Amino acid sequence: MDALDAFLRLHHAAGNAGWLREALRPSESLALEAEDVAGWPPEQLLAAPVADWLSAGAPIGTREAALGPDAAAYAHAVRAWLAADPAHRLLGWFDPDYPSLLREIANPPTALFVHGHSERLWWPQIAVVGSRAPTPAGRERAARWALAFAEAGYVVTSGLAAGVDAAAHAATLDAPGTVAVVATGPDRCFPAAHRRLQADVARHGAVVTEHPPGSDARPEHFPSRNRIIAGLSLATVVVEAAHRSGALITARLAAETGREVFALPGAPENLKARGCHRLIRDGAILADEPAQVIDALATGTGVAIGRLRSALRGPRPSPAVATGGLALCDGEDERVWQALGPDGAGFDELLQRAGLTTATLAPILLAMELDGRLTKQHGVYIPRGSAPHTRAGLQRRR
Repeated sequence: MDALDAFLRLHHAAGNAGWLREALRPSESLALEAEDVAGWPPEQLLAAPVADWLSAGAPIGTREAALGPDAAAYAHAVRAWLAADPAHRLLGWFDPDYPSLLREIANPPTALFVHGHSERLWWPQIAVVGSRAPTPAGRERAARWALAFAEAGYVVTSGLAAGVDAAAHAATLDAPGTVAVVATGPDRCFPAAHRRLQADVARHGAVVTEHPPGSDARPEHFPSRNRIIAGLSLATVVVEAAHRSGALITARLAAETGREVFALPGAPENLKARGCHRLIRDGAILADEPAQVIDALATGTGVAIGRLRSALRGPRPSPAVATGGLALCDGEDERVWQALGPDGAGFDELLQRAGLTTATLAPILLAMELDGRLTKQHGVYIPRGSAPHTRAGLQRRR
């Protein structure tokens, strides 16, 4: 029995129990001090005697359940889903690719089922949430703000619900893509009308859930979904929300985790704005343009991109400064830098010039932008120090 099979059996028996997270040994790459690492790898925990399970806090009968036929069938079903598509992935608590920001929340999921680009979960993210029935202005604002965040290099995260969520996802399908946290299994869709949108999100970004394949939506799944949205994101932006709204739950959970919460004000007579006004009274930051959110997150984004670099490409030294003030880099970074040329290029043009995939190119560009080595103007990435472009020139390039 390998580690994956053992983990799936444990997950079936214990679910999201805190004792299981405490008992599982994380990858050594996650430990700051080796002597501080306690617990077992999944396969050793599964084989441990009952006394060890009880001392770890497992309820009586949990070990028998993990070794039983239902747990075996669960493991087989999940492995079949994983084998069905290379874009299917399971991130268990012991996995070094489990998103670090999500580990910081009070009750993180023991497992994440991902359809799409799982590395997007390590990108700096901004949650855009709000009403399922927004005003036309609210829907337009959600799309416009989400697009501004994406153009600044952030992944936009939301819950695939109708209204604000759907508008935010649809506006940000292009690189770096969007993340949809759903209240079903990864092979289900709710609402059913969003099946095409969910497929598009998985193709360009990632669909993520704590519920295994075959799980339908249940009322209790939605608040738990909201904690994942808040936990993955550096900030939560509430566009429009009534006085009682699921978006307010996401905002509260984000605040409890120490993340920034922003709310967009609206007209006093707009019932869809009352939830935002309540958040502002309770301490959320009033925002009336996307740049205010982006500027406020500058420090947190630097930390997040450092984690991204380590997760995707390993540690790398700070870029050296070459003649003329341009930064030298190596490997794929060097290919991107050469592809930019003195005049810069758009994303699709860089894909062709550098011969890279979207998943590889997007984090390199984001890292270069955060390092101050390039800037982005009207969709064109321009090396720092090159001559400024006229708007007419930029329009021709587009």
